Amino acid sequence: MTGGGRGIEGARERWVRSGEVELCVAELGDPADPTVVLVHGYPDSKEVWSEVAARLRDRFHVVLYDVRGCGRSTAPRPLRGGFTLERLTDDFLAVVDALSPDAPVHLAGHDWGSVQGWEFVTAARAQGRIASFTSVSGPSLDHFGHWIKERAARPTPRRAAHLLRQGAKSWYVYALHTPLLPEAAWRGPLGKRWPALLERLEKVPRGPYPTPSLPSDAAHGAWLYRDNVRPRLRRPREDAYAHAPVQLITPTGDAFLSERLYDGLERWAPGLERRTLRAGHWVPRTRPGQLAEWIASFASAHQDGTASPARRRPPRDRYAERFAGRLVLVTGAASGIGRATAFAFAEAGARVVAVDVDAEGAARTAELARLTGAPEAWAECADVSDGQAMEKLAARTAAEYGVVDILVNNAGIGVSGPFLETPEDVWRKVLDVNLWGVIHGCRVFGRQMAERGEGGHIVNTASAAAFQPSRTLSAYGTSKAAVLMLSECLRAELAGLDIGVTAVCPGVVATGITSTTLFTGVPEEEQRRLRERVTRLYGRRNYPPERVADAVLRAVYEDRAVVPVAPEAHGLRLLARFAPRLRRSVARLDPRF
Repeated sequence: MTGGGRGIEGARERWVRSGEVELCVAELGDPADPTVVLVHGYPDSKEVWSEVAARLRDRFHVVLYDVRGCGRSTAPRPLRGGFTLERLTDDFLAVVDALSPDAPVHLAGHDWGSVQGWEFVTAARAQGRIASFTSVSGPSLDHFGHWIKERAARPTPRRAAHLLRQGAKSWYVYALHTPLLPEAAWRGPLGKRWPALLERLEKVPRGPYPTPSLPSDAAHGAWLYRDNVRPRLRRPREDAYAHAPVQLITPTGDAFLSERLYDGLERWAPGLERRTLRAGHWVPRTRPGQLAEWIASFASAHQDGTASPARRRPPRDRYAERFAGRLVLVTGAASGIGRATAFAFAEAGARVVAVDVDAEGAARTAELARLTGAPEAWAECADVSDGQAMEKLAARTAAEYGVVDILVNNAGIGVSGPFLETPEDVWRKVLDVNLWGVIHGCRVFGRQMAERGEGGHIVNTASAAAFQPSRTLSAYGTSKAAVLMLSECLRAELAGLDIGVTAVCPGVVATGITSTTLFTGVPEEEQRRLRERVTRLYGRRNYPPERVADAVLRAVYEDRAVVPVAPEAHGLRLLARFAPRLRRSVARLDPRF
């Protein structure tokens, strides 16, 4: 029997029998392509994956099915004992035998779909049927059981805190073991209010999900917990080792699962690849593009069997979890802080777009970024002060590489001199690059992030001069103070769209900006002398741009608002806050002589 998959545009629908139940299965894409099977969680149906499936269908044969008792699949009778992991494994094998009989499949599961996936990828009878497994927001019950026992056996304060924290997050598990009450709630007020709750608490957009079958899906799915949780946590399997490569995707804002729950998981899944995502629990709905990209890249890497399960990640393990595969665009990337930042993201496995008005310098940065570890890196030539050029850059980047996940507005120029001796054209030039360049970048790339609806991050390079006035830095300090305020305003405005904004404020950093700084009000010969002197001083300070790049990655990772870099930057920020009179006295000093 065939027909249109409800809520999944263009899907081909069929039924597969597994024991006493009929499973509703939807297919997208070419069956000749590698098969990806997407398994939903609780209280969902297969439609929770519709946005991810749509993004995978051009590269993969995508298979989704309603778990027994959910969506259009039939429920076992009686319900008690009909939802055990052994029965669910029977269902999975029935589906893959019907839709990919001659080749192993790539499996991805969310929530209880991931719990099931761990069972499939560790069960001996499924060995050889799974080429890779992507786990999203759902632990193995066996691994969870061992995790609890190990912490209960040696309850250090930290381990006890881990247990208590996860115990508090698992409140719903206790509720679902209550007889009859969960069914009554889901078929009554909770089922009616659930879509609005998801939209408000998890920022899940309205659409074909959840489907009208939600109340009965949730009522039936309560037996997933009753049939499996207590038996497995009490007597976890000792042989629950993964027989296929595993990718773990952990949302950092998951309200139901602690990140600590996955500590030590490498014991059970050698070569485990970890990814973290700043999101809530329902990642398939709130971050479908990123999730699809990670599933696709992991599946492709393990499609032909040549990738080793123990393959090494980039050296920056902490950052690789968050940034590997993300698209990062850095302006002013031909040298200095911009180049160092491009390299730092490349080492973390990000895809990098190096932008600079110096085309050769940008190309060199992209070439070295690939050697440093970026899976892909490209060079683009653009003048950030030109609004139309930035519009074209944004359109070209989105068309050729995708929507930028992380934008680093770093391009800038230096100028020093008294206000009355700084010509209008110099003011325009420094504001065009240092301020308008940031405005253009935030506007064109921030709009793309907002329209995509999957969050992102913007980093704007300001300066310690944004904290401290100076009699010789009126133009430069004004431009950087404006960047700082712009960043703070944008952070407030874009927070509701999950777009973070950071202002990075470096102090004295040894970069090439000193050799091109314009000193106003003095003859050309004196300018050369001042440039050489300042360059020597900055070199003697010996604070490398790599330290700023590290601060940029840390700021994005931790979603920090304002990041002073170098001791003098921290000192000037404190001075601005707590000693304004001293700050004004320092401003009167002439640092050039």
